[in-house]
Amino acid sequence: MPKTEERPKETRMSIGEHLEELRRRILRALVGLVLGMVVGLIFAPDIVRMLKEPYLRGMEALGREGNLVVLEATSGLTNYLKVAFYSGLVLGSPWIFYQLWMFVAAGLRDREKRYVRWAIPFCTLLFLGGAAFFLWVVSERILHYLLKLTEWLEMVPMVTFENHISFMLRMMVVFGLAFQTPLVILVLVWTGLVDMKTLHHYRKHVIVSILAFSAMFTPPDPFSMVALAVPMWLLFELGILLAYVLVRKGKHPQD
Repeated sequence: MPKTEERPKETRMSIGEHLEELRRRILRALVGLVLGMVVGLIFAPDIVRMLKEPYLRGMEALGREGNLVVLEATSGLTNYLKVAFYSGLVLGSPWIFYQLWMFVAAGLRDREKRYVRWAIPFCTLLFLGGAAFFLWVVSERILHYLLKLTEWLEMVPMVTFENHISFMLRMMVVFGLAFQTPLVILVLVWTGLVDMKTLHHYRKHVIVSILAFSAMFTPPDPFSMVALAVPMWLLFELGILLAYVLVRKGKHPQD
């Protein structure tokens, strides 16, 4: 009888090797973050002007002239560094996500690692797309709604530069992370932790969880919550569709 070729056994990393790999990936991710921060420091004035624009347009829509104010002499410096940090996080996200996924891939079987390589650009595009969606589509509408509500209550809006920049940067990160929903669904199905029947069965529970997440991480107004919840729900449905197509084509990693 002909001898069958034996496949080489896939080696598993020890706990110590996992910790060393984690340390190495964190250091490399920090290098990407620092390089992104350097770019953020250089272009901070342009980034600040871009972040201020939704507020200024919102005030203009109300027929008011206004600018952001600072309450302390150190506010300019602290917010300059804050803008640089978040800019580094966004600009360095491709490299940071690459290091994250490569750490995950180190603990997977060889046949599963190809899915990780595919997930890296997908993860990055979703994060950048979520941040851009908030900045250029949602932020102006949210701010216009909030400023109009303030005017209806007969209050004079006097927004500080620090609060506005923190709000814009924080929401860009929240939207970027929320847009990872399709990837989360795909990973759950690929790893076999969740099957399609379970996703369909708990769809209503997921929608309620999305609403709760949106209410927790957006300003306390219905428009902001809906602005985040609707894209998350659509992305959840997209994740189910993609997972269904992959499973149907027999690309499940456990097959």
